Amino acid sequence: MKWTASASFCSGLLILAGCGNADNTTVGPSPAYDRLLRTMYRNTVPTVTAAALVRELRLPEAPLLLDIRTPAEFRVSHLRGARLVPYDSLATLQLAGVDRAQPVVVYCSVGVRSERMGERLHALGFQNVHNLYGGLFEWVNQGNPVYDGQQATANVHPYSALWGVWLKRGHKTYE
Repeated sequence: MKWTASASFCSGLLILAGCGNADNTTVGPSPAYDRLLRTMYRNTVPTVTAAALVRELRLPEAPLLLDIRTPAEFRVSHLRGARLVPYDSLATLQLAGVDRAQPVVVYCSVGVRSERMGERLHALGFQNVHNLYGGLFEWVNQGNPVYDGQQATANVHPYSALWGVWLKRGHKTYE
């Protein structure tokens, strides 16, 4: 299983959220969001795009999804089948008995916290960990579903007003 992230860049300020495609269709992160992410990621954990993850989740050997956001963020919405392993936890109890060779995808709102958790998982012996590029925001921005339990929802916890500007679809909901 080999995943890569595609990249495109836009010149200008990182805080500009509106330098995406003129027709408002999305194939990946907006150029401004992509540039912001590339300045924040350490590139210590391989990434997987939302489109590639959609394909991987259809396979019988689909990766284990770990949502490393807070319990409040998780309650608002998460990827179907994701397991909550909060960023502030040591992740050892929640992952007891999990095969360290199993493919794992970690995600948070934008991918920064999840990259750090991916580093921790590598230290715990996990061999095949990937970070969802752009996080839950990019997943939703690409039109993929999120759930609040078993029901699909349009609600997404934006983490904060500052980060919420990168969420282009969905309904921003603070618990």
